[in-house]
Amino acid sequence: MICGWLLSCSLNSVSLPNRVTALLILALAATAQARVVKHKVVAPVFTAAAANDATKKPVLSSRSKSGSAVLRAQILLDRAHYSPGEIDGRYGSTMRLAVTAFNRSRGIPGGANVVAATWDALDRDAAPVLVPYTIAAADVAGPFLPIPPEAADKAKLPALGYQSLSEELGEKFHVSPALLQTLNRGVALDKVGASIQVPNVERPPLPKTSGMSIRVSKSRTTVEAVDAKGVVLASYPATIGSVHDPLPIGKWKINGVEWNPTFHYNPDLFWDAEPGDKKEKLPAGPNNPVGVVWIDLSKPHYGIHGTPEPSMIGKTTSHGCIRLTNWDARELATLVTPGMPAVLEK
Repeated sequence: MICGWLLSCSLNSVSLPNRVTALLILALAATAQARVVKHKVVAPVFTAAAANDATKKPVLSSRSKSGSAVLRAQILLDRAHYSPGEIDGRYGSTMRLAVTAFNRSRGIPGGANVVAATWDALDRDAAPVLVPYTIAAADVAGPFLPIPPEAADKAKLPALGYQSLSEELGEKFHVSPALLQTLNRGVALDKVGASIQVPNVERPPLPKTSGMSIRVSKSRTTVEAVDAKGVVLASYPATIGSVHDPLPIGKWKINGVEWNPTFHYNPDLFWDAEPGDKKEKLPAGPNNPVGVVWIDLSKPHYGIHGTPEPSMIGKTTSHGCIRLTNWDARELATLVTPGMPAVLEK
């Protein structure tokens, strides 16, 4: 307002052509300012009361973008074994995959949208989606150390553990550290005894059944556990292959499971290895390149595994393997058995 007032006051002292030009500049500036105000991004508000309110059942789609209802749907999908990936309160690509798979499994014609029938099916799980949690001494014990980018430097560490408490809590509750902090504004997350709000992501165990198989879809970017009748028991978003290392389409088998694996880095197997890179053995931990578990496939050098970057699932490429969040890979590993079919399809 002050700049505009000074400009208008000075118009009397300039020639007519210059006054017209100045007026045009002032009008354009006002229009630009109006556009900025019109498109100002408003940060979403998340509250436990709103997220836990099962009476609100708005239709949700990609246009919904974010909010407490989106958060509620994400947590309920997670507990139903239709993982949205990292819970972030946003209607992103991995949530669309989860909603689509859930609707299909229930015969709901909603596609990638959360419609009334979707809510009815999700709300059969009546437990609250956000619950209080008290920070324990074990949570803050650490050690929390930065992870160096180079394989040679990673190999020198005793373990590839969490880099921060927020990362540890994020993985424990399947939630993005940023959203966890948003849910607990003003609360010190690193203080023993502090009470915080967290997603209630305790999943009921899925029993192993005879005839179960694993299905990996390149086009849908999902990994599914399927029973003998073809019913999808669980669905997880995945990062699958790349142009350089495409998914090995075909029928393979599960060889076995290795928990807390070390990682043998061999630059000869990586197209993007740096000149001079040497073979390295990287220690175990959640920030290991294959996360907390390796599900070995009968195709040599290929497997289904976790990741140190859950927020990037479905948004990057891999070196041919199938990458899940650590918590999804952990659940899948409890379902598979040696010899179980693993169908990798387009």
